[in-house]
Amino acid sequence: MLKKNGIYTVTIEDIGHKGEGIGKVKGIPLFIQGGLPGDELKVEITKLKKNYGFAKLLEIQKPSDKRVIPRCPLAEVCGGCQIMSLDYSAQLNIKTERVEETLKRIGKIDAPVHETIGMEEPFHYRNKAQFPIGMEKGTPIMGFFKTGTHEIVNTEHCYIQHPVNDVLTTIVKEHISKYSLTVYDEKRRKGLFRHMVSRISYKTGEVMVIFVINGKELPFKEELIDTLKKDVKNLSTVVQNINTKNTNVIFGEKTTTLYGKGFIVDQIKDLSFYISPRSFFQVNPLQTRVLYEKALDYANLTGEETVFDLYCGIGSISLFLAQKAKKVYGIEIVRDAIEDAKKNAELNNFTNTEFLLGAAEEVVPKLYQKGITADVVVVDPPRKGCEEIVLETMVKMDPEKIVYVSCNPSTLARDLAYLEENGYQTREVQPVDLFPHSAHIETIVLLTKK
Repeated sequence: MLKKNGIYTVTIEDIGHKGEGIGKVKGIPLFIQGGLPGDELKVEITKLKKNYGFAKLLEIQKPSDKRVIPRCPLAEVCGGCQIMSLDYSAQLNIKTERVEETLKRIGKIDAPVHETIGMEEPFHYRNKAQFPIGMEKGTPIMGFFKTGTHEIVNTEHCYIQHPVNDVLTTIVKEHISKYSLTVYDEKRRKGLFRHMVSRISYKTGEVMVIFVINGKELPFKEELIDTLKKDVKNLSTVVQNINTKNTNVIFGEKTTTLYGKGFIVDQIKDLSFYISPRSFFQVNPLQTRVLYEKALDYANLTGEETVFDLYCGIGSISLFLAQKAKKVYGIEIVRDAIEDAKKNAELNNFTNTEFLLGAAEEVVPKLYQKGITADVVVVDPPRKGCEEIVLETMVKMDPEKIVYVSCNPSTLARDLAYLEENGYQTREVQPVDLFPHSAHIETIVLLTKK
């Protein structure tokens, strides 16, 4: 019988979806932050549930042969790179195994899972950063949250973000100090600066900077913009977003352009995309191209198909599909994203796309009732997966193929099980590593009618 505060030795066998090591003591799984597969650890149990528990790492008694010295000295503290201490090839193997195991355990899916497609150089790959801003002993700090907390780990250089962020964070911290500005305190719900968000175009190098503030106006904004213009190469636009709510959601409703055009343009393969401050765009441009090309390959379009792209964002997958489809309908609940999608279709001279604003669970049934159906359906839902009514309507439409893009193997497995119970067969599963050094994994799946 395990006891809280008990000291035990455990061998890590797997990694959880938050990057924590998983090992068993007396048959009970324990989740241990900092543990890697193959590690033999001395741990102390901090919390026990009926069938599992949590423990803190006291000592690595025997390190895994896959454990490496992480490039970032903060990797084992900061929550951004949970598994940078694991050899990259081992990271890819773990992700492949996790997708395969999850599909079998939750969905009873026994389809071929290909090896995870990784990166040649898995560093500095992110084109978007979200830095919370805090204060420590009277000095502004910026970085990422410590694992499982809202405690900011001050970061001078991030090894997965674009290097321009080193310049941006330095400028912002110096600006706050110079003008004695305040930063937001979650407990007191007071203070001005909440977050700095950056977006960088992989193709053009354009830089967008967004300041999220708890107030109506950014003080000394002209001085801040002048410094950014002087020190940041390819600065394209500076944006202010107001968020005065007591929430963990980063953005508020009101966004104002302070400098520049209010968007940047990026490119994936031969397609260009307008990206506005709050639009969703995949954060890893090199791997996004791999993912979208695989989606196009799985769709195997001939030019005669009508395609639905559900949860389409700014239309990035839609436009890849539109290159070879007769007609593409993109559906998205975020208004800004739909506006960007329409602009992107125009920017790339597509006339065979139509973008519809609304929740997929509402729009898709309405299209079906009007007699508009799809030969191929592509879905790229949020982590919670598809609403059942979306899956139900997809089945009613009877498309020849469904291409499912997922960032969560558990909800993917659940949704594939539903589709398999209703006339579809999972043919291929391809994990793609969009998030090296984290536990996250993107997966693309091809289903066809049985």
